[in-house]
Amino acid sequence: MSHSRRFRVLAVAVLAAATAFPAVPAVASTAGTALTWQPCAGVPEPDQGLQCTTMSAPLDYARPSGEKVTLAFSRLPSADPAKRRGVLVLNPGSQGDSQLALPLQLLALGLPQAVRDTYDLIAFDPRGAGNSTRVTCDLPVTFMIPPAYAVTDAGVDTQAAVARQNAEGCAAAPSAPLLPHITVRNVARDLDGIRAALGERRISFLGYSFGAFLGATYATMYPHRTDRVVLDSSTGPGGLDYTWSRRFASGFEKHFPDFAAWAAAQDATYGLGSTPEAVKAKYFALAAKLDQTPVETVDGATFRWINEALTQSDATFPLLAQVWQQAGNGTIARPPLPPGFDFSGLLAIVCNMDGWPKDVEVYRHAVAEDRARYPMLGAAAANVWACAFWPAQKTEPQVRITDRGPSNILMVQNLRDNGTDYPGGVEMRAALGHRAELLTVDQGGHRAYLFGTNACANAAVARYLAEGVRPAGDAFCPA
Repeated sequence: MSHSRRFRVLAVAVLAAATAFPAVPAVASTAGTALTWQPCAGVPEPDQGLQCTTMSAPLDYARPSGEKVTLAFSRLPSADPAKRRGVLVLNPGSQGDSQLALPLQLLALGLPQAVRDTYDLIAFDPRGAGNSTRVTCDLPVTFMIPPAYAVTDAGVDTQAAVARQNAEGCAAAPSAPLLPHITVRNVARDLDGIRAALGERRISFLGYSFGAFLGATYATMYPHRTDRVVLDSSTGPGGLDYTWSRRFASGFEKHFPDFAAWAAAQDATYGLGSTPEAVKAKYFALAAKLDQTPVETVDGATFRWINEALTQSDATFPLLAQVWQQAGNGTIARPPLPPGFDFSGLLAIVCNMDGWPKDVEVYRHAVAEDRARYPMLGAAAANVWACAFWPAQKTEPQVRITDRGPSNILMVQNLRDNGTDYPGGVEMRAALGHRAELLTVDQGGHRAYLFGTNACANAAVARYLAEGVRPAGDAFCPA
């Protein structure tokens, strides 16, 4: 895999939309719930049997006979029909391209045969993104999640102007009429429509990051249509709100020492510092240097963003070390995103959530506070989003996560997660109450199951999915 491709895979800050496979082209729509499955074009290993289809759903569920959106999804049938329990719906988190090949990615990451036998694996592109009906906002290639780091108070005003342009781009695009309806509540309704179209009474679910919040929302709206639910790397019960964004900074400060210790041990190779303290000092020095003298398309804000993105997995520490070397010798450049990659649908989902301030002064105060508390990333994570100027009016309230329903949810959360900081998972656990057990994992990075190397966590999640056996109460997986 090329460096630019690997960067794109893990530089989707938050977001956890990584994939080792290209987007799967859409196939012809189906009428009603009669699904016509076809081989998925564009998949590197079509002999594994991945199938694709589409169906329609109401744009506005208050007007079910009105305008429709297209939902694209895929299926990898159970490897052993005699052991098949049902379907396992997958969601990798926020995304900028199609994730219909996700079942194959999880197989490549080591999804156990027992899980593969137990379920048909189902992936889908939420409304607004991928091969489903898409939102387009003409976002610039420099769009960042979290936003740009504000070195001074003036940086808040600069980012506010950028955020306003992002929002105006969404409002001016042909897809603008879709915006009020790109909500987590509606994605959960779409998911239930997919369940019905598949002919399933209940679904099992494995969701990461935003996908974990979607899973919690679905389990709240349709508690008795859930079977075995795994929520990996959860936000707080408010979802992808301003609290979630600000927590990028605290999560980064917790995980960065893992990189600093690794880099110090590799000093003979990369020359980034012989102690963790020296590595951290070099981070600040490189960021300050690029604040004053940007190189090509990389300034200090972009350098900090790259660091947040490439510490979401310990596997990309070597790549990040090379980025630091390039920053030091003036050869660093921001790798381009693949054609068609677009965060517009994610932005719509995020900005339709509650909890986003409209007053720039709120952001200004928070940036100053978090720059002091979390100097490595705080002035980025607290900065202004397009949500401050969002053009769409809410059509209904956001779902409030509750504890009503069966006890069938396993949460798994890394202690040093810089995409969804650990306190959010604890808060989600409290909101779900008796319905959930929380497995805390002593590892860093965003996403635990299969994307991390902790054998205890991987075994616990696989056992629950394949056998229905959860830990007896909240549990801990040591490093």
